[in-house]
Amino acid sequence: MTDTGLPASIEAAWGAQRPTRGPKRALSLDRIVTAAVAVADADGLDALSMSRVAGELGTSAMSLYRYVSAKDELLTLMTDAIFIDAATVTSSGWRPALTELAWGCLRAYRAHPWAVRIPISGPPVTPHQLRWLETGLAALSPTPLTAAEKMSALLLLSGIARNDATLAHDLGEPGDLMPTYAQTLRRLLPPQDFPHLVSILTTDVMTQDDHPDVEFAWSLARVLDGLAALITAKPE
Repeated sequence: MTDTGLPASIEAAWGAQRPTRGPKRALSLDRIVTAAVAVADADGLDALSMSRVAGELGTSAMSLYRYVSAKDELLTLMTDAIFIDAATVTSSGWRPALTELAWGCLRAYRAHPWAVRIPISGPPVTPHQLRWLETGLAALSPTPLTAAEKMSALLLLSGIARNDATLAHDLGEPGDLMPTYAQTLRRLLPPQDFPHLVSILTTDVMTQDDHPDVEFAWSLARVLDGLAALITAKPE
């Protein structure tokens, strides 16, 4: 731990340099994180270990510990790394900007689905994730929302993106999942006890082949509609 109470590797992600002795090291924190992300992308989190990352870099596992003191630290840095482009916003106005941020978050998780398996252990302290938060707060700054409401809104946006990615990761390709589920419900449900569910089964809602983006776009729009209503209801 450093004087800030943060691991040295987290401070290094912000650009702080560790004191070193002897010749310049061939490794760097960026190289280690990039190699770790590549391993997880290729073979999943189960394949990730300090020795595997070291092997990809042509060095020993012990050499990695000069930069990252534990695997949990490495996972934190990997999660931050995938958000490098998530805070890119080209639109003006709070709603278009938050739309871009939400999709940026979802794209990061979709490109690196292993990230949803890493538990959230606390609020973000790494640069790319905090840049995402800063960009969202900047977009909401002209609105009359309170500080707490702005933070809650951004937490909700990141939450629906992570939830969408988690479902996709856990369920895989939809395929015949929903049609099979609908058939199961038809066999199980007594119409007199579950009239509304049975009524749904007479529609194509569980059999239509929607693109994965459709569901997320609908959910995101409803969240932003609610936020717009809250902003409109605020006194000038």
